[in-house]
Amino acid sequence: MELSVFFAGTAGSVPTSRRGLPAILVRRGGDQILFDCGEGTQRQLVASVGLTDLTEILLTHFHADHWLGLPGMLKTFDLRGRERPLTIYGPAGLRRLLTLVMAMAGRVGFELTIAELASGDVLERDGYRIAPVTVSHRGPAFGYVLFEDERPGAFDPGAAVAMGLAPGPEFGRVQRGETVRGVTPADVMGPRRPGRKLVLSGDTRPSETLQIAAHGADVLVHEATFAEEERARAADNGHSTARQAAEVARAAEVRMLALTHVSTRHPFGLLRDEARAVFEPTVIPRDFDTIEIPFAERGPPSLLRWEPT
Repeated sequence: MELSVFFAGTAGSVPTSRRGLPAILVRRGGDQILFDCGEGTQRQLVASVGLTDLTEILLTHFHADHWLGLPGMLKTFDLRGRERPLTIYGPAGLRRLLTLVMAMAGRVGFELTIAELASGDVLERDGYRIAPVTVSHRGPAFGYVLFEDERPGAFDPGAAVAMGLAPGPEFGRVQRGETVRGVTPADVMGPRRPGRKLVLSGDTRPSETLQIAAHGADVLVHEATFAEEERARAADNGHSTARQAAEVARAAEVRMLALTHVSTRHPFGLLRDEARAVFEPTVIPRDFDTIEIPFAERGPPSLLRWEPT
């Protein structure tokens, strides 16, 4: 089952010729989940992986650089004849914001649901869940945790044969939880294995709540708007430095840290080096890069650089 993070926009509050405003597309199997939708997001998607039939959209907060691309995207879906319902999630205040925005942009023909979330809510999905985490920004703001269900333990065919099972359908039946000729799944299956875990910070100062929620995550995508020399300015504006993001990653014992929401005021190499001095497995994705997250037993997460076709 694929689990990947596609970076449609990695800039801070101001787009550049190479970096669009915040937008992250998480793909898991057939699900296509968009986190934030900065101005120009639909164009970013059209220019890369295509404007896919999104499953749902989750906003971290209501600063314009994180949602201003939403009205145009919704209208494009409408003009293309979308029939599938779409739900947009976000903190309290989402309904008022989108009611005003869509009153100006115009109605859409498909079913559009606006759902305000609160800390402690959990969105149940097929094989995984998404939970909002309150973070420390300016105004209501969430990070999000996507975490998969536990998986069955690894099947031991040698043990199954030794206990009298025949390879073939009997193997499949016991792996599905049946007891076959007195052999139970516990006899031939290893301990249950954890699913994967992905955490996105949104905009935030260093957050203990987020750090706790991110514990053991495969990938933490954390904003790094400032370099360490501007730590005080970062705090005043509700943001983090690259080093602070790395400190959160180290304390949370994640497997990979991806820095985003980066500003052109600092060389990217400086931000990377500041973070790696604290937490070595740090990357700074560019627009259209992807992080693939395999199951733990198949290796660590990997950053794939975008190569235009």
